[in-house]
Amino acid sequence: THCITVILLTFQTNILTELKNWKHNLIQHHKLQMKQEKEKHATQVKQLQNEVENLKELLHTYEISISRKDEVVITNLTHALEKQKDRVELMRSFTLWRIQHAKAKQEEYAIRMADKHFQTALMKKVWAAWRSVAEERWKDNVAKACQLRAEDVCVQLTNDYEAKIAELTATVEQTKAEILRLHSERDQYEDTMKKAFMRGVCALNLEAMTMFQSK
Repeated sequence: THCITVILLTFQTNILTELKNWKHNLIQHHKLQMKQEKEKHATQVKQLQNEVENLKELLHTYEISISRKDEVVITNLTHALEKQKDRVELMRSFTLWRIQHAKAKQEEYAIRMADKHFQTALMKKVWAAWRSVAEERWKDNVAKACQLRAEDVCVQLTNDYEAKIAELTATVEQTKAEILRLHSERDQYEDTMKKAFMRGVCALNLEAMTMFQSK
């Protein structure tokens, strides 16, 4: 009887040790999975942040390029206007000189030519002003398009990030539910083993009492 009791106690100890080891391994496995998910999530967040920074740098590059282009266009237009102004002034001076030293018909012709050149110069100035306004509108349109594109990208990144967070949250909740289920199964298993052990002990005690009484 003592040997049987020792065997049962050893068996119970081995079962409890096995349960503890199984519980420890299960917890370590889940901890490892959670760590891997957190590292994966951190990597994805870092990638999203890098994409946002790259988009910001691209937008800044576009702004610098547009600003430089506008400066070059304005400089060229100003230079062209100055040249045209000088040409108009020279033509007017030359025409006035010809009016003073020419005959009546030549004077009339010179006046018509001067008016023609003046109208041409005026049309060029008007065209230059219109072109400047068009360039300004083009700049505004490009800036608005870049801003809308950046906003769309930010919204898309935000939606993807929120969806990934929801997915990870669901995974965590599922893992918690699985842990609770395993705990419940472990408790039921331990309770069953205790009851079986108690029934075995009772049966051994009854058998021992029967043997003593028969003797």
